[in-house]
Amino acid sequence: MSSQVSSNEGPRTFPNTRWSVVLAARQPQSPESAAALEAICRAYWYPLYAYVRRSGQSPPDAQDLTQEFFCRLLEKRWLDAADREKGKLRSFLVVALKHFLSKEWRRASAHRRGGGRAHALFDTAFAESRYATDSHSLAPDETFDQQWALTLLDLTVNRLRDEFSVAEKPGDFEILKSCLMADRGSIDYAAAAKQLGVKEGAARVAAHRLRKRFREIYREEISQTLADGSNLDSELRHLAAALARQ
Repeated sequence: MSSQVSSNEGPRTFPNTRWSVVLAARQPQSPESAAALEAICRAYWYPLYAYVRRSGQSPPDAQDLTQEFFCRLLEKRWLDAADREKGKLRSFLVVALKHFLSKEWRRASAHRRGGGRAHALFDTAFAESRYATDSHSLAPDETFDQQWALTLLDLTVNRLRDEFSVAEKPGDFEILKSCLMADRGSIDYAAAAKQLGVKEGAARVAAHRLRKRFREIYREEISQTLADGSNLDSELRHLAAALARQ
């Protein structure tokens, strides 16, 4: 697996980040921007659902409210509030959700009872089963930030898995993925080498490359949620602190 970006390089600038998609969606609707915005909603829905649940909503209400929030977002009702200077998709989404919950959820609830549209953006059963395994000792904002960071990690792992699949080595990824979060001293390179059918030295190199590529993709995923890739190191520190909360 070849490395494409050195981990020692500065933040990369992405001309079309996910945040820029949100900003562009304020313009007259196009099929491309609508599809991209819905993809964003599908990628980041769970942190917002967890926030609603931690705010005291029951599972059915949290599911309805989160669905309705995304429906309204997709209809571009609130995108005029998106501010490039704030620079974070994370901040925009949670602030928009707070506004929705405090100002408009009763009206949305009445609309649903009156036969509102059904627009399934996420798996509601999966949402609650996942929420049941999360820490419930955190405040809603802390829960949101932690789940945002975990979502970015999931996106990173999925991209890595896809790269191995493209290289026709999906089995290698399943063997090596345990190396991603393990301390270097705790990795059993001999066992990995045996499973991979290579020498131990080759297994060490493969694990090193995987960890390096993981860091690169994780930085890219975070950059995609910033306006122009700026403040990446600050966002990395923020998310690391969120993950460390118990």
